[in-house]
Amino acid sequence: MRRFATGAMSFGSISHEAHSTLAIAMNRIGGKSNTGEGGEDAMRYEPLPNGDSMRSSIKQIASARFGVTAHYLTNADELQIKMAQGAKPGEGGQLPGHKVDEWIAKVRHATPGVGLISPPPHHDIYSIEDLAQLIFDLKNANRAARINVKLVSKAGVGTIAAGVAKAHADVILIAGYDGGTGASPMSSIKHAGLPWELGLAEAHQTLLRNQLRSRVVLQADGQLKTGRDLAIAALLGAEEWGVATAALIAGGCVMMRKCHLNTCPVGVATQDPELRKLFTGQPEHIVNLFRFLAEELREIMAELGFRTINEMVGRTQFLKVREGISHWKARTLDLSGLLHPAPNPSGGTLYNSETQDHGLDNILDWELLRHAKPALDGRIPVFASFTVRNIDRTIGTLLSNEITKRYHAAGLPDNTINFRFSGSAGQSFGAFSVKGVSLTLEGEANDYVGKGLSGAQLAIFPSLNSQFVPEQNIIIGNVALYGATSGELFVRGQAGERFAVRNSGATAVVEGVGDHGCEYMTGGRALILGKTGRNFAAGMSGGIAWIYDPDGSFPDNCNTEMVELDPLDSDDEDQIRALLRKHVQLTQSQLAAYLLDSWVEEAGKFVKVFPSEYKKVLQRAQYATV
Repeated sequence: MRRFATGAMSFGSISHEAHSTLAIAMNRIGGKSNTGEGGEDAMRYEPLPNGDSMRSSIKQIASARFGVTAHYLTNADELQIKMAQGAKPGEGGQLPGHKVDEWIAKVRHATPGVGLISPPPHHDIYSIEDLAQLIFDLKNANRAARINVKLVSKAGVGTIAAGVAKAHADVILIAGYDGGTGASPMSSIKHAGLPWELGLAEAHQTLLRNQLRSRVVLQADGQLKTGRDLAIAALLGAEEWGVATAALIAGGCVMMRKCHLNTCPVGVATQDPELRKLFTGQPEHIVNLFRFLAEELREIMAELGFRTINEMVGRTQFLKVREGISHWKARTLDLSGLLHPAPNPSGGTLYNSETQDHGLDNILDWELLRHAKPALDGRIPVFASFTVRNIDRTIGTLLSNEITKRYHAAGLPDNTINFRFSGSAGQSFGAFSVKGVSLTLEGEANDYVGKGLSGAQLAIFPSLNSQFVPEQNIIIGNVALYGATSGELFVRGQAGERFAVRNSGATAVVEGVGDHGCEYMTGGRALILGKTGRNFAAGMSGGIAWIYDPDGSFPDNCNTEMVELDPLDSDDEDQIRALLRKHVQLTQSQLAAYLLDSWVEEAGKFVKVFPSEYKKVLQRAQYATV
């Protein structure tokens, strides 16, 4: 049963009762359930009194990075990067505000009643090299977990799969067009995506031709409902399968296809507490489904003469086109390319038989762990200094994984681990770093600083011997604080594009940003002490940004579709001054020192960026307490 997984169904799209029932069933049979992109409540990591577990073994990392914390990543057996969804490839998604209750808001680090947007792309993946970096980040965040990349069936997916294998993914999932369709637009269901059979065959054949097939597990999903479906998938190249719709139906779903309306009559796809009471699914029902699937598959294997799944993977010679097809379209289809046994120049296996080398043996974090031992063992504060180069990537992530294993989401007391670096740091400096970790960098950093920040404090400033003016130069790269949930970042200098994209709880001070700053932000605070670039606050539904705008040009750069531009109130001024003082303390910023000294004159030059829906929700909450 370990080859079975449920498809990605996020808590928020379906109810807690339905999600936990699926997880319990999969854990009972040794399969894997998938969180989907909605995060997971930490309460599910603790076993139930009867020994069952609601913990989903597969944690998904999607474009919105909802709830993707170090604790979330540590509590996984597999981490799945969702590149797209089979039913709507290339599209994002949206959870309406009326479905974002307090529980979902807590798990996703958002605000109850405020809608949530999943952008179409991952903002840290624009090439195979970027994907390789995210795979490396996640392997640092949980080196015991497999890294899975979810692709959709499409023409050319074989070439993409080859790149993903070279990027060191452990698993590649090919998703078909008719999976996960409950809340997808009907136009997408009918006109986007392809059957999993086409994408799976192409991926398997291309991997074989490029001598990569033995390095990865191939998985398929998209309306797999019978043992026959599983057998065909195996013969076309898959050794694992995802079953979602059938599992939901076994749990009580009646396919009303109105998941997005919050009116599911059987309590599966709703957050309405009254409708949730109608859910009648039991883990036993889902366990029976998978038992029957396995039994039917075993019978087919016996008929074909296979003893193991590995023996039948990729054996397309056991498939043939059905005879007597009369439909005028179907009878002219040429499936020879699909059923052609792929060349295997290396003579390697047709299934996964090797482990990927993730390159963790010589990373800097092993040295950090050695210096952090007193803090890990006894919470004793430690201090150390290191020289870094741009080949030192994902600094602090493996260390944070070790902290999370011992101290869970709470982490360590503030400033327990104090590490200072000098030089040019590579990508993902401080990614997924947790509470208790304080990382200071004198120099510069590449892209993805503070990605998934989970409570740590990061401070970056140029070398004290540098001759340039910090606030006029870029010190860190693009996509800093992507998906950050808590913690602080102080940057003496400018950041690149998409600063704080999808930030949901971190606090940041920076002296200028590129285009698309605070994009899709749902929480946290951002203090920008300089120019912002174009399209600031696009898709920003929560959190607050303060912009120092002495020349009055900022409104021209701001996307006001979802935000309002307000003057500061007294509470804003108090928060800004506190951040400026800390910025001076950590980075010796002369700009912040000037603003503090001239606050009376300069306070009126700040603009408050306040998301409209978030503002209304806060006002309603304020009136309710009066």
